[in-house]
Amino acid sequence: MKNNIQHSGVVEAVEGDCVKVRIVQTSACAACKVAGYCNAAESKEKIIEVSTARASSYAVGQSVTVGTSGTVAARALLWGFGAPFVVLVGVLFALLWLTGNEGLAALGGLGALVPYYIMLWLCRDRMKAQLAFQIE
Repeated sequence: MKNNIQHSGVVEAVEGDCVKVRIVQTSACAACKVAGYCNAAESKEKIIEVSTARASSYAVGQSVTVGTSGTVAARALLWGFGAPFVVLVGVLFALLWLTGNEGLAALGGLGALVPYYIMLWLCRDRMKAQLAFQIE
């Protein structure tokens, strides 16, 4: 089994060395035959920016496949969900142990996420290079 994530899409724009590709992201049940009768089925359109030296070889409206490795996806999940969860729970329990006040601990845990997400925003350019898609 390949450990890659791939999506078919259409080139929306080509700007310098960046190709913007529109993909339709679907949940697993969106392709189900009874999805029209179920509230769980959903799909969303997203624009993926792909940096490539061959950007000029792509044309608006061209069908392409964008992909990335499972390792990149796991890294994105770690930074987006895993690490903030650890920060939240760690600060929550530390403040609960130090103060004994559940409300203060909850607010402190949520407040600790603010500097975390600011740090992610400040490092976005470095992370963009590590969490990149490629046109296949």
